[in-house]
Amino acid sequence: MTVADYYKILDLEYGSSVDQIKKAYRLKAREFHPDINPEPWAKDKFVEATEAYEFLISNFSKIVTGEEEFRRVMEEWRKYRQSNVRRRATVYARTSYAHFKNTKFYRTTRILDATALIFSLVFSVAVLITSVYGYFYRINHPIIGIEDPSILILLVLILFGMTLFIVSLIYWKAHMEISKKFRRRNK
Repeated sequence: MTVADYYKILDLEYGSSVDQIKKAYRLKAREFHPDINPEPWAKDKFVEATEAYEFLISNFSKIVTGEEEFRRVMEEWRKYRQSNVRRRATVYARTSYAHFKNTKFYRTTRILDATALIFSLVFSVAVLITSVYGYFYRINHPIIGIEDPSILILLVLILFGMTLFIVSLIYWKAHMEISKKFRRRNK
C-alpha cells in the first residue's frame, strides 16, 4: 500500500492533521468492528483501518520529507511493523467493541482527554485569580510615574478567564457523560 491508499482507507485527504486522522480512525473502527458490523468483510476493513491509522500516526512527520526518505520509511514499515499491526488489529477484531474501546491503543485516538480538560480548568482559574489579584495589588502598591491599572484590561482578562472556564466545564461535562455511558455499557 501507499500513503495515498492509507489516507483513502480512512476517507481523508492527503495532508490531513493528526486530529483528523484520529477522528477518522474512531469512525472507521466503530463502523467496521466485527462486534458491531456482522458483514463478513468487516473484519478485513477493520484491520485495514487500524493499519492505516498506525502508519499515518507513526510516520506523520516523515510523510512530508523527501522522496528517498519516504521510500526508506515505507520499506522499514513493510519489513518490521506492518505484520505486527495486522496481527494486533486481528486480535482487536476478535474482542468485543466495548473491550476494544477500553484498550490503551483506542484511548490514544481521543482528541480531548481528562488531562487536557483539567489543565484548561486550572489555567482559566489561574487567569482569573492573577487578573484580580494583580489589579488590586497595583492599586494598593502604585508605581511612581506609571498610571493606575486600567479597569478595562481587568474586565477583558476576567471575560477571557470566564469564557475559558465555561468552555472547559462544557467539555468536562461532555467527557463525563461519555465516560458514564461507557461504564454503564461495560457493566
